[in-house]
Amino acid sequence: MSNVNRQLLSFAVVLIVVVLGILMVLAGAIGWGLFVPVVLVLCGFWALVLSGLKSAQPQKYEYSAFNTAGLGTGLIALGAAWYLFSFGWLYSLIVILLYVAGVAIAAAVKPK
Repeated sequence: MSNVNRQLLSFAVVLIVVVLGILMVLAGAIGWGLFVPVVLVLCGFWALVLSGLKSAQPQKYEYSAFNTAGLGTGLIALGAAWYLFSFGWLYSLIVILLYVAGVAIAAAVKPK
């Protein structure tokens, strides 16, 4: 899949994620305060899917699949931390520290 096709696909997925978030708010499943965390988490899952696509066909001078997976898990951790902040800031700190520890471990065991 070419880079232009991936960018167009990503744009379409982000639009679908925003529409899903709006529909969840209108349906009463979440409040407006949780709109951004839900969008962040769903976009993080899309970044993980993109990292799988990149690992199948790596291209020269492009971010690696490992970097894209790190971005995806970072978005998921940020959205989860934002949601957990409503229960207390300590829970958000725990999620962020677990994310940093997980990325450090993954980078340490990553083959060269």
